[in-house]
Amino acid sequence: MSIARKTPTIQDVARFARVSTATVSRALSNPERVSEGTRERISDAVQATGYTLNQAGRSLRQRTSKTILVGLPDIRNSFFSTILDAIEREAALRGYGVLVCNRYSGPNPARRLGEYFLSHRADGLLLLDGSIDLDQLLELTGDPSAVPLVVACEEIPNAPFHTVKTDNPRAAAQATRHLIDLGHTRIGHIAGPAGNVLRQERLAGFMLAMDEAGLSVLPDWIFPGNFMMESGYAAALQYLAMANRPSAVFAANDETAIGFLSGLREQGLECPRDISVVGFDDLAVALHYSPPLTTVRQPREKLGQLAAQTLINILEGDAEANPLRIVLTSEMIVRSSTARHFPPPHS
Repeated sequence: MSIARKTPTIQDVARFARVSTATVSRALSNPERVSEGTRERISDAVQATGYTLNQAGRSLRQRTSKTILVGLPDIRNSFFSTILDAIEREAALRGYGVLVCNRYSGPNPARRLGEYFLSHRADGLLLLDGSIDLDQLLELTGDPSAVPLVVACEEIPNAPFHTVKTDNPRAAAQATRHLIDLGHTRIGHIAGPAGNVLRQERLAGFMLAMDEAGLSVLPDWIFPGNFMMESGYAAALQYLAMANRPSAVFAANDETAIGFLSGLREQGLECPRDISVVGFDDLAVALHYSPPLTTVRQPREKLGQLAAQTLINILEGDAEANPLRIVLTSEMIVRSSTARHFPPPHS
């Protein structure tokens, strides 16, 4: 005859650890409110009695969920897919899971991120969005050190956090110089979303290259955009309505460039016969679009890998004390959407 074993209870843990059940409950739900020595005794008691799973004991010792949170501004943008894949693969190699929080909205956009840390569902934050109010996030958690943080892609200027990014101003200037070297003197730019740091950096690189070449930019040659194809299409409609059109356009990202080319093609304009276009990012579609898009290749896989490595190093106590600022070099990829420009002869 078999004898059923009694399921361990919280009272068993309390007796073994020589503390009250209230202390055990507090240690399991809010370990920071219990002294380290008491946490260790309760952890030993959890494992000795077999109460719940061993994960409870591990959590008491490590105070970790072995999970990192990735904050995205818009998961619809295919730019992030390669970065997310690299983050997930690096995290898995280090024994961590990944949660994704997409598109924060409402009167308190930081709350949705902060709740992951208040509920101990995540150990650190990898933020791919430079627009979030970090002061609000850190105030919500009550302790800035409670949110180990790495900022990637969209740098937050003067923020004291580890940052992994690419060389946006230099790369944008290089893309613009490519058009200048082809003989274009009237060059427009489809910008990123207002208030976005990438908009500022890529516009600054564009203007620097134009200024160095002694070329002027008319105000209506700077088209508004938001990194989505729809804004590129809208820029094409503006372009078509112009009497004095640029002969080339540098778009702030590939999706915008492709939307722009699509809008022009509907009205019978061909690239690069009628206009040269350069994008930014080198998405998979850039190679397979017609014509294949000249663009700036960001090292997105490396960016995701280094960002995940940096955050996990912080979580495991192996990171540099001073904030790191890692800037990766982008590469100019010349394809068929750009061609030499021959200005018409003066009559």
